[in-house]
Amino acid sequence: MELASYSDYAVRLVNTEEPARNKDTLTSVEAVRELFGGSQQAARRATEADVTRFRSVRARLRAVFEAADGGEETLAVDLLNSLLLEFPVSPQISGHDFRDEDGRPDWHMHLADHPSNATAGYAAIAAMGLAFHLTGHGVDRLGLCEAAPCRNAYLDTSTNRSRRYCSDRCATRANVAAYRARKREEAERTGRSAEAAQPSTAVTDR
Repeated sequence: MELASYSDYAVRLVNTEEPARNKDTLTSVEAVRELFGGSQQAARRATEADVTRFRSVRARLRAVFEAADGGEETLAVDLLNSLLLEFPVSPQISGHDFRDEDGRPDWHMHLADHPSNATAGYAAIAAMGLAFHLTGHGVDRLGLCEAAPCRNAYLDTSTNRSRRYCSDRCATRANVAAYRARKREEAERTGRSAEAAQPSTAVTDR
């Protein structure tokens, strides 16, 4: 697995909360376990205590995205470095896939699960994945959706660095809102022009 792909762990965790909508789906051990996806062994280590710990890591990861989205490159890096220091990774070589008919393993790098607790393992993987994405593609590739009030995190993988929304749904919603706003402005402008063109009916004393 390409190490940068672990950055999806960070996006998944950050997007369990939508502050502007007062929504938070990270409210149970089951919600924590779902974040691990197919890593069932790591998910089974989750306990009630991890719900609070995951929320703390989530806030720190969102701060990285907010700094990047606001153009504060150094701050984004500093915040991410603090996570990397607190939650170090344990890299290991894995060969669970095969590269040829002889059964020779397709050796590649993985980030091993942290043995202490579920939060430490998830945070280490998410922070390292985000670090690889940031250094490989640039800080400006970390963004927050511009379709208010969404503000979900996303990773821009477009060829021209043009992504502004977390999903096609939000992009469509924002485009429709912008179109309606333009139509309202045009209507108001037309109305003002029509009023200005009306002849004066005032009677002038002679």
